[in-house]
Amino acid sequence: MDTSRFRFGFSPCPNDTFAFWAAVHGAIDSPISFEPELDDIETLNERAVHGADAPTVTKLSLPAFARCMDRYAILSSGAALGFGCGPLVVCRDPDMQLEDLNRARVAIPGKHTTAFLLMAGLLPEVREVVPMRFDEIMAAVISGVCDAGLVIHESRFTYAQHGLHQLADLGVLWEQETNGPLPLGVICARRDLSDGDFLSIEQALRDSVRMARRSPELPRAWIREHAQEMEDDVCERHIELYVNDFSEDLGDVGRAAIDELLRRGRRYGLLPEGGSAYRESGA
Repeated sequence: MDTSRFRFGFSPCPNDTFAFWAAVHGAIDSPISFEPELDDIETLNERAVHGADAPTVTKLSLPAFARCMDRYAILSSGAALGFGCGPLVVCRDPDMQLEDLNRARVAIPGKHTTAFLLMAGLLPEVREVVPMRFDEIMAAVISGVCDAGLVIHESRFTYAQHGLHQLADLGVLWEQETNGPLPLGVICARRDLSDGDFLSIEQALRDSVRMARRSPELPRAWIREHAQEMEDDVCERHIELYVNDFSEDLGDVGRAAIDELLRRGRRYGLLPEGGSAYRESGA
């Protein structure tokens, strides 16, 4: 049977390679297939925001999505939301306090990331932010190039091993204010897709997440291929933290959390106004 094939951009991080292994390897029964394009999340953000050869289906941080929601809509499957999974601000000096941020240079994983939006909205204003790849941030803090760093992904598990100290947990601050899960990243598809393709993509990603959670041994080799030097226990903790019931289906709670983050970003003056984040046919 002929299938429609779609370019699918997501990160090489363990949670994504775990969740989407089945979808991109044809391990699920679906009328569509995917051509994977693995890249750093801020690179995916930039491609979508600027329309630079962006994939039809792509993972996006919420601030990036807000800047291209005229072209993309959020799928109800594949997202990264949860409790206890927020970005951390770490520093080299154990005596550093939050109020010191107004004199600090802070390394961030990109201005389109959810992490930066949270930091800008929940913490004191910093003197200078320095965008860089997420996996370069800890080295910048350790070397003294930056006074503090906004860490995401596996760095939140390993920063203490490098002699760094936690200054703030943005996930905890978010949960204290909203009592809801923190939406970190979502999977989006182009709004100009047919209803049938949009729904098929959504279902394929849901089935892929379910297969991985049911048979976690299946994607293991592909996860290791892309995890580079990451230790196995860090991979497993990473997956457990970011792949959960919300990844299968956002549900009302997940949608409410996304809407709240977008609303706050607009209130902070950091995000543009926009319409619905979803497509009625994909809701």
